[in-house]
Amino acid sequence: MKKSIHPKYEKAVVKCACGETFETLSAKPNLNVDICSKCHPFFTGRQKLIDSGGRVDKFKKRLERK
Repeated sequence: MKKSIHPKYEKAVVKCACGETFETLSAKPNLNVDICSKCHPFFTGRQKLIDSGGRVDKFKKRLERK
């Protein structure tokens, strides 16, 4: 590999929207995520409504019109 063209790979703190924080390795010092393994429905077994862009609201409005 060529020297001095790759970013530094250091410890990073990952913060989830649910409040969970943990350390990992990354080129960025801080990472913010929406869903982690503590709150993801696949790992928890609980269904969680994740709406990105208001798609659920649009669907509910269409159902109300009918």
